[in-house]
Amino acid sequence: MTGNHQTLALLLFSAFVAVTLGITTWVSRHRHGSAEEFYAGGRLFSPMENGFAIAGDYMSAASFLGISGLIALFGYDGMLYSVGFLVAWLVVLFLVAELVRNCGRFTLADVVAARMSERPVRMAAGTSSVTVSVLYLVAQMVGAGSLVALLLGGTGEAAQSWTVIAVGALMVIYVSLGGMRATTWIQIVKAVLLLGGTVVLTVLVLVRFHGDVDQLLLTAADRSGHGRSFLAPGLKYGGDWTARLDFISLGLALVLGTAGLPHILSRFYTVPTARAARRSVVWSIGLIGGFYLMTIVLGFGAAAIVGPETVRGSNAAGNTAVPLLALDLGGGADSTGGTVLFAIVAAVAFATILAVVAGITLASSASVAHDLYASLRRRRTRPRSEVAVARTAAVGIGVVAIALGLLARDLNVAFLVGLAFAVAASANLPVLLYSLFWRGFTTRGAVWSVYGGLIPALTLVLLSPVVSGSPDSLFPGVDFQYFPLQNPGLVSIPLGFVAGWLGTVTSAEVADEAKHAETEVRSLTGAGAV
Repeated sequence: MTGNHQTLALLLFSAFVAVTLGITTWVSRHRHGSAEEFYAGGRLFSPMENGFAIAGDYMSAASFLGISGLIALFGYDGMLYSVGFLVAWLVVLFLVAELVRNCGRFTLADVVAARMSERPVRMAAGTSSVTVSVLYLVAQMVGAGSLVALLLGGTGEAAQSWTVIAVGALMVIYVSLGGMRATTWIQIVKAVLLLGGTVVLTVLVLVRFHGDVDQLLLTAADRSGHGRSFLAPGLKYGGDWTARLDFISLGLALVLGTAGLPHILSRFYTVPTARAARRSVVWSIGLIGGFYLMTIVLGFGAAAIVGPETVRGSNAAGNTAVPLLALDLGGGADSTGGTVLFAIVAAVAFATILAVVAGITLASSASVAHDLYASLRRRRTRPRSEVAVARTAAVGIGVVAIALGLLARDLNVAFLVGLAFAVAASANLPVLLYSLFWRGFTTRGAVWSVYGGLIPALTLVLLSPVVSGSPDSLFPGVDFQYFPLQNPGLVSIPLGFVAGWLGTVTSAEVADEAKHAETEVRSLTGAGAV
């Protein structure tokens, strides 16, 4: 990239960072130090504000960079991410949002622990939430590294490494100083910027082809080198039964995983009522749906205008397809329009990464403090000390995410998020649904459900082609691949449900009917909700 690209993009990066740090500083001066303020922003956000914040939290680097890249490289098969991420919100709307808001206070564990023995349930749910959050954070770190590598012309791994470290440091600052209120406003600003940038790029792609979508798709197919098969299922997940099962596994993880993501569940506590939580989900579905439809246009646009070979040459995983598309749409590398549009897209992508990592870090640090720490010292813990632990936890989680982000920098960010979704669907969703809908569910069932999904999911990932045994794996020089699928959801999600059922039916504990009745009434009516 030319010096003009670098200068303008860095100026825009700096402007966004300055604005968000200003928001964080302003909020930190008006904070009360209470757990409700830090974790839930005082529950003062409107449905529209929270809907934009949810959209900002959900539309991550995986969506903007990874999905478009996968579509540019694999055509129809890449669209599974767009469809899966959107359809998942129907599960959230109809089964989770309102009930979670009524039953909990700050985290997933609050919902489960309402009718169980608190300590073992909070320990299990907190461990799972932190694991999912760290996996999700790694994807954002990898996206940041890919973006800056493109900005600097693909030079040196040192720049990528320092970028990952800088993103980690900024997210710790956002969370430690501003808590949920600052994080929410950062996500709202980012959602507006991302949607605006995506609309501009989509319009430019359609204008290039005079509004003829058929011509766009046919040109993409011609440039792909695969012909019409580029527009049909099977290019990435076709062929043998292993690839087909991988396709099903990924689809299950995407559709079911959203309802188990800690940073999404925590957003339902920032509004005053369950009705507001439901309305905020409706807002977010509209925003997210429009965005994912546009990522399909951008993906095929990158294939048709830039070409898959150029995209792959810049980044093997396809993470730089959208910035390269913006460069071409603006008039090319040497044009003023290309420089400006590329810089804007790079800055929006960077803003996306910063906002999402702030939300995930806040959710995971809340799990550490409110679930893990507070469950061990509940009698002696005051809300203010719990918040202090959460701020400290944000630093530790940031360090872990930085280290893993440096390790996994060559993997596609959408693919990495798919793994996080698989773990969330395996460990968090079964215990959440059982707690809300099964009258006889017990503490042992809850603990077994979490670990029965979490441990197999992580184990299968370690034994999969993602980690070893293939040229594209994390450790291509070794081979301990014993599980053939790249995504473990097809096996680990049913195991989570089975483990929860088995733990309950073998438990000597008798479910507390009174507690279940109280939880059921509260979840459905909001009576007694915080």
